[in-house]
Amino acid sequence: MLLRSQRTALLSAAVAVTVAVTGVVMAPGASAAATRYEAESAPATCDGAIESNHAGYSGSGFCNGGNAAGAAAQFTVTAPAAGTATVAIRYANGATTGRPADVLVNGTAAQPAGAFDPTGAWTTWATKTLTVPVNAGDNTIRLSPTTADGLANIDYLDLDMGSIPAPTGRQMEDLNRGLVSVRSGSGNLVSWRLLGTESAGTGFNLYRGATRVNASPITSSTNHLDAGAPADASYTVRAVVNGAEQAPSEPSLRFTGGTYLDVPISRPGSTYTAGDASVGDADGDGQYEIFLKWDPSDQKDNSQSGATGNVYLDAYRLNGQRLWRIDLGRNIRAGAHYTQFQVYDYDGDGRAELAVRTGDGTVSGTGQVIGNASADHRNSDGYVITGPEYLTMFDGLTGAALSTVNFEPARGNINDWGDSYGNRGDRFLAGTAYLDGRRPSLIMGRGYYAKSAIAAWDFRDGRLTRRWKFDSSSAGSQWTGRGTHSLSIADVDGNGTDEVVYGGMTINANGTGRYTTSFYAHGDALHVGDFVPGRTGKEIWQIHEQSSGAAATLRDAGNGSIIMQKNNTCGCEGPARGVAGDIYAGNPGAEFWGAGTGLTNLFNASGAGVGRTPGSYNFLAWWDADPVRELLDGNHVDKYGTGGDTRLLTASGAHSINGTKATPSLSGDLFGDWREEIILPRDDNAALRVYATPIQTDRRIHTLMHDAQYRVAIAWQNTAYNQPPHPSFFLGDGMSTPPQPNIYVR
Repeated sequence: MLLRSQRTALLSAAVAVTVAVTGVVMAPGASAAATRYEAESAPATCDGAIESNHAGYSGSGFCNGGNAAGAAAQFTVTAPAAGTATVAIRYANGATTGRPADVLVNGTAAQPAGAFDPTGAWTTWATKTLTVPVNAGDNTIRLSPTTADGLANIDYLDLDMGSIPAPTGRQMEDLNRGLVSVRSGSGNLVSWRLLGTESAGTGFNLYRGATRVNASPITSSTNHLDAGAPADASYTVRAVVNGAEQAPSEPSLRFTGGTYLDVPISRPGSTYTAGDASVGDADGDGQYEIFLKWDPSDQKDNSQSGATGNVYLDAYRLNGQRLWRIDLGRNIRAGAHYTQFQVYDYDGDGRAELAVRTGDGTVSGTGQVIGNASADHRNSDGYVITGPEYLTMFDGLTGAALSTVNFEPARGNINDWGDSYGNRGDRFLAGTAYLDGRRPSLIMGRGYYAKSAIAAWDFRDGRLTRRWKFDSSSAGSQWTGRGTHSLSIADVDGNGTDEVVYGGMTINANGTGRYTTSFYAHGDALHVGDFVPGRTGKEIWQIHEQSSGAAATLRDAGNGSIIMQKNNTCGCEGPARGVAGDIYAGNPGAEFWGAGTGLTNLFNASGAGVGRTPGSYNFLAWWDADPVRELLDGNHVDKYGTGGDTRLLTASGAHSINGTKATPSLSGDLFGDWREEIILPRDDNAALRVYATPIQTDRRIHTLMHDAQYRVAIAWQNTAYNQPPHPSFFLGDGMSTPPQPNIYVR
C-alpha cells in the first residue's frame, strides 16, 4: 500500500531543457548532491528487457522497453525532504521520430515529459532534464510512453537534491482529513482536520455526494452542520487554496450509533476485559488504527502476590479487522504498572510501530517467539524478579518483532528499588520525546519510590539503540524518590527539544538532571501545560500523596520553582488525584483542584478559591463549542458550573477502565476538528465505542495531533495512572491564536 503522501495530488512542474550529448554525463546543472539510479538495477523496473547490445551505456545495461503505450521504466528514488527536485534521464533513440512519455510521480501525473527526441543512433546517448515534485522519503518516478512505439532506451536517472532545503521542526504523521459525520438532531455534524502544515486561513468546501452543501468556502471553522441531511449521507471535503479547489478527501467516517462508532474487537477469553488503548497510523494511509491491551481478571497491583494470566496486545482497523495479536507470555505480569506500551512512528517511514517490554516466551503478531519459549521465571508468589527482560519494537501493521534488545533500565538488584519482593522494582513508566527536536525517541522508566532510572532509545534503520540512561543512584540522593505514577513530556525551556518530567524531577533532553524538588514527590496525578497564559513558560500541577506538607504544588516547568502550594491538613495520607485545566470561564487561565484535604476548592494560579469543587477529578475532554474544557469521569462528560455540573454525555452501554481512576481506554483529538473523542469498552467487551461531540463550534484550531506535546501525550496516556493530554499552548477562554505548528511530514 502506498503511503498517503505518495497518493496526494502533486502540483505540475514545467519541463526544463533537453540537451543532447554523447558519452556518460551527469544531468545538466546537477550538483554533487545528485544521486544516480541505474535502470537495470533493482528497485528500478523495466516493462521490457535489460540489454547491453548498444555501446555507451552506464553500469551493466539499459532498459529497452516494450513497443507499446504504457510499457514503462520506473525508478524508486529517495528524497530527504518534500519539495522540487531536478531529474536528468539519460536515453538513446535511434529512430527517426520522437517517443513521447508522461512522468508519473508516486502514481500521479506530474507532467508530460514530451518527446524523447531522436539522438541519431542507438549508441548515441542524450539527457533530458525535468523538474518534478517529490515527497520526503521514497518516491516512484515512472516514465510511461503514450504511443505504440514505446520508450526510448533508458540508461539511468540522476536525482539532484540541491534545490531542496532541509526540513525544519519536528517530523509528524502525514494525516488525512479525519472526516467524520456524527448525527446531531435531524442533521449531521461533519467535521475535519485543519492540518498543521496548512495555513490557518485555508478554506474548505463540503460535499454530500456530488452536491456542495456550503455556499462559500468555510474559513472560520472545520465543521459544518448539514441540517436535515439523512443519517447515512456520505461526505467529502476539499481544501480551497488561493481560490483553487483541491482534490477531494477520503469519504467520511459515519458514526453509525449517532454520536458513537462501535469498533468490533476480539476478546481473548471470557475472563478478559479491554483496557488501555493507543492510536497510530499502521499502514501509512493517514487514518489511525487502534492498539489495545487486554487485561485478565486476575491482574494484580504490584503490592499483591499471585500469578496472573497473560497480557495481550491487539491492533484493529476502524472496521474491526484485527491486524495482529501479541501474547506477552507468562513472564510479563498483568497489572497497571507492568505494561506501558508506546505507539509512534519512530523510524520516520510513515507507519507506526509499537514498543513494549517483553520477556521469555513473548509471541509476536507473526508467531515469532522472543527468548526461551519454555522458561517460567515466576516465583511462588507470582512475581517475576529474575530472568531476562527485553525491549522489543514491533511492526505496527504486521505485529512482527523488528528489533529486540536487553531492557533498560535493567532490574539489577531488586532491593535497590525500595523493597525485596518486587513491588517497587517492577513499576514502569514510558513515553515518547523529541530529544533532538526533530525525530521521536522512546523513553522507558523504572521505579519512583526510591531509585528511579530512565533510558532513552532510538529506532533507526531497523534497530533499537540506546541514546542515554539516567540513574538516580549515581546522580545523587537528591534525585531519589522523586517519581510519580505517570510522567509527562514537554519542552520546558523553549529550546526546541523535549524534557522528561518524571514527577518531582525533570531530566534534560541529553539525559542529565535539570532540577529536582526538595520534597517527597510521589503522587497519583501530574499535569504539564501552559496553564497560566499571563506568565512565560509552562507550569506543572502535581499531586503529592503524603501525610503532611504539600498536598499539591504548581511549579515553573523550566526551573521547578513553586508558584502555588496547597498543604495536606488532615495528617493522613492523601490526596490521590487532581486535575489542571480551564474549566471555568469566570477565572482567567486554568484552574486547579483535587481530591482530599487541602484541595476542597477550585483554585486559581495564586491559590485563591474561585468556585466550588468540581464533581470529578479524574480526566478532561474538550467537548462542547467553546474552548473551556469539560469534566470526563467514568462514562460521562459534564460541564462545570458555579451552581453544579451539567451532564453533556452519558455513554450508556459502555464503561471506564482502571477501577477508581475511572479513565477512558483513550481520549484525544483522534478525528474531525480539534475537539476530543472518547474511547470506552462496550459493556460486553465485544467492541470499543468511540464517542464524538454532536455540537457545532465556530472555533478553528489546527488538529491537536500536530501539536507535538499533545501528540506524545496521546502516546504516553496509557502509562500507569492515565492522565489527560495537554497541548503546548493555552487552550481555553480568552486564548490567543495558537502558533502554526513547526512540523514537517514525510
